[in-house]
Amino acid sequence: MKLKIFAADTPALRRFLEAAGGRRGAAGGALDAAVAKILAAVRRRGDRALIEFARRFDGARLTAASLRVAPAELRAARDALPGPQRRALELAARRIAEFHRRTLHHSFAYRDRLGMRLGQMVRPLARVGIYVPGGMGAYPSTVLMNALPARVAGVKEIVMVSRAAAAGDRPAALAAAAIAGVGEVYRIGGAHAVAALAYGTATIRPVDKIVGPGNAWVQAAKRMVYGVVDIDKMAGPSEVLVIADAAANPAWVAADLIAQAEHGSGDEAAILVTPSRALAQAVAAAVELALADLPRAETVARALKKRGAAVVVRDLEAAFELANRIAPEHLELEIARAGSWLGRVVNAGAVFVGGRSPAPLGDYLAGPNHVLPTGGSARFASPLGAYDFLKRTSIIEASPAALRALGPAVARLARMEGFEAHARAIEIRGAGAPPNGKQSPRRKPRARRQGTNGIAKPTA
Repeated sequence: MKLKIFAADTPALRRFLEAAGGRRGAAGGALDAAVAKILAAVRRRGDRALIEFARRFDGARLTAASLRVAPAELRAARDALPGPQRRALELAARRIAEFHRRTLHHSFAYRDRLGMRLGQMVRPLARVGIYVPGGMGAYPSTVLMNALPARVAGVKEIVMVSRAAAAGDRPAALAAAAIAGVGEVYRIGGAHAVAALAYGTATIRPVDKIVGPGNAWVQAAKRMVYGVVDIDKMAGPSEVLVIADAAANPAWVAADLIAQAEHGSGDEAAILVTPSRALAQAVAAAVELALADLPRAETVARALKKRGAAVVVRDLEAAFELANRIAPEHLELEIARAGSWLGRVVNAGAVFVGGRSPAPLGDYLAGPNHVLPTGGSARFASPLGAYDFLKRTSIIEASPAALRALGPAVARLARMEGFEAHARAIEIRGAGAPPNGKQSPRRKPRARRQGTNGIAKPTA
């Protein structure tokens, strides 16, 4: 296939970008209705619905007893993994954990000048569910990227779901679960797995949060259960935008475009933005050459035909302006003195600085998470991190001086909003002021006489 080449600020480019940007949130209608029925079925019939859907959608014959992968099976998968593969997973696990320890938020408290104690208590969630896709292959890297930040955050119970396969379990994913310290693994995927995590069944206890990528059915299910549980983000198909100058290696750029188009949904986006038309043409030729002997060439070609392109812009300034409008999941800077341009990046999930920092490095074991905002959501969303598995509780402890100093303003603000009871809750403690701004008259205390039991009694 021939990579499309667009000139900047043309109607053809605008149409292409509108189509690419429309991938996120495009689902709805019939899909949402079907997902809602699945969620309702699992909520109503629990394990029986899970078993039925696993047979219907995955060709897997499960029972209530075989829904869960036994802990011994996880350990056996880890121990049976060939040495080089196990060491690669363990290396990735160490690097991911090391990075995410730096993303932790911590509790704090302080006293202000009025003596009020303020702060936050930061605590880990108790139980989280991680969704690991089971489409074209096993994804042990996704197991690590989702489970390790939760473990670093201190989550006690990590529950993994992954689509059952008619051919059996995926040993690499089970081995990664054992390495990452996942406590429970279930052989279910799709919208019904999301429902089980959110609502619980006889076999699967509900979780507090669901994280992880998945197809349109999974994303729709996550959106619908939000509020019952928390979710990380609406993760869509993978995408990469490469900013390259005339000196970039065309074969390297082509390889990076192809890598992100390899995932298999057919909706992956791979875009080169460059001020050099010669480079754009060379990259298009390099893509054709690289596809000649690629195992998944047909899958990649389909995605690139739909969402792949090279865009020729005026200069690098214009390239960064376009990249910030697109807000890509992966942004690669294959330009001279790439680090000096980092400040121009406003919207991106992850930035790969320099030609020797390809996105697959981050996909597997650089350390930062590969669960990233997609579909333009990098304008407001962030990569998955240990901070996503923490909750915060505010601390407010007023001193008498603080209540006296702040109470009148609180009462006035409450009455501005029409909440008289709020104001009185302040004033009853001796702070604030009545509606007319004057102090309420106080009754003189009754004189007291001493009772025979030593307790003061009011006089008659």
